[in-house]
Amino acid sequence: MLIALNKPYDVLCQFTDPQGRATLADYVSVPGVYAAGRLDRDSEGLLLLSDEGPLIQRISHPRHALAKVYWAQVEGVPD
Repeated sequence: MLIALNKPYDVLCQFTDPQGRATLADYVSVPGVYAAGRLDRDSEGLLLLSDEGPLIQRISHPRHALAKVYWAQVEGVPD
């Protein structure tokens, strides 16, 4: 199974948090899936989740060199 989630801003890329912050569990109710990679809590965008370990490895392990594209929005003019 492969799930494509548009992870919102301020959500952790994990399913539990002892501090009670928003996690993937608040958006994904499918048991046994794990994120293939991470996005920072203050980032938003596409996050892939799966229950298939080999697929997660293929997507996230650096040795597979899967191409990734990042878009950044900035405020003001970067230095």
